[in-house]
Amino acid sequence: MTNYSGPAIIVDALHVSRGRRKVLHGVTVTVEPGQVVGLLGPSGCGKTTLMRSIVGVQKIDSGTVTVLGNPAGTASLRRRVGYVTQSTSVYDDLTVKQNLSYFRTVLGADRAEVDRVIEATDLGSHASRLVGSLSGGQRARVSLAGALIGSPDLLVLDEPTVGLDPVLRVELWRLFHELADGGASLLVSSHVMDEATRCDRLLLMRGGVLLADQTPAGLLETTGADDAEGAFLALIARMPRKRAEDDS
Repeated sequence: MTNYSGPAIIVDALHVSRGRRKVLHGVTVTVEPGQVVGLLGPSGCGKTTLMRSIVGVQKIDSGTVTVLGNPAGTASLRRRVGYVTQSTSVYDDLTVKQNLSYFRTVLGADRAEVDRVIEATDLGSHASRLVGSLSGGQRARVSLAGALIGSPDLLVLDEPTVGLDPVLRVELWRLFHELADGGASLLVSSHVMDEATRCDRLLLMRGGVLLADQTPAGLLETTGADDAEGAFLALIARMPRKRAEDDS
């Protein structure tokens, strides 16, 4: 971890198009350090595009994205930001440990990091197996382990719990909060509303628009709903009719 104490992410009036389709419509949000922030919404609402913009691999139309005090995509951020995509970024013809050793070498991290992240993601019994022989959930854990190498200041995780069994999901959320307690910032996307209660803050998106930026308790109080799914539906009902139709 560095001594940087400002906001982990500042997104200001971000507009992004993919082809001729407008994906993000003036999104503005700030993520403070030491928080697990959930980015929730249905598939196609713009979550992945927002995350790609934050890690600096998405062309934007207008607006600004600042990460750890630097413009998104700045070379100096490569060792400070961990990114897990929906598609696992691992090599099938290497073992789990070989994959992580390669990532460690690229990042210039300590050798002990490989064993640390294997333990953190419960991959010990699979360390010597070829990644190509693993299940989808196990492969996702290898990608997450790679992102944890070097203890980055910011973790951007695009649906990291998809395909995982309930027990492992609970363990990973516990790990996320341990990392946040240590000063890291985490932006975790999901389309599973029951994961909302595990976050410190929630960003709810639909149709490229940020519908809410609140704590889970604050969201329920504001909408009068009993759970996150009900709150999300209540917010959709408040959207202008044309916007809701455009997103259907």
